[in-house]
Amino acid sequence: MATTNPLQFLQQVRGEVAKIHWPKRREVVLTTIMVFILSALAATFFSLTDLLIRWGLELIIGV
Repeated sequence: MATTNPLQFLQQVRGEVAKIHWPKRREVVLTTIMVFILSALAATFFSLTDLLIRWGLELIIGV
């Protein structure tokens, strides 16, 4: 296994960090809004599905 000294390691880390594509503020805001919207839609869908299943079971069981 090849060993590197701490200075080489830090230089390599710095080089890799320079390659990272950091998102702009607009991208972060838009994706955050999309996450909230899709979460609300999923919550609504599963709530309506739950109500439908409960209604169907009440019809079958007769509670």
